[in-house]
Amino acid sequence: MATNHRRRDEREGFTCIRCKAHIPAIGFGTNHRNHCPRCLWSRHVDDTPGDRQNACRAPMEPISVAVRSHEGEWTLVHRCTACGQLRTNRIGGDDSETALLQLVLRPLANPAFPLDQLE
Repeated sequence: MATNHRRRDEREGFTCIRCKAHIPAIGFGTNHRNHCPRCLWSRHVDDTPGDRQNACRAPMEPISVAVRSHEGEWTLVHRCTACGQLRTNRIGGDDSETALLQLVLRPLANPAFPLDQLE
C-alpha cells in the first residue's frame, strides 16, 4: 500500500498540508520530496527517505536550515507537530528563497540572550 501511495504522489504531486497549494510532481527536486516549496511545511510520511511508511502523517513544521557537513548539502529541518520527531529534507531549487531566508533569520530576530548586554 505504501508503494501505491508513493507512485501516486510521484505522478500527481500533492496538496500542501499547511498552505493547501497543489504541488505538481513535475517540480520535485527528488522522487521522494514531500515538503511544500512555498511554505516549506511537510507531512510526516517517511521512516526512511522515500518509503512513505510512517503512520503519523501529521504536519511537520520547518524549524531550521542545516548543512550536511560531509556532503555540503543544505537541508530543511522539520519537527513533527504530533510526535516531535525531527527529519531533514533537501532544499530544492524551486523552494521559496523568501521562506528560506525567514527561517534562517528567525534566531537573529529573536536572540536567546539580550544583545545590549554583550561585552
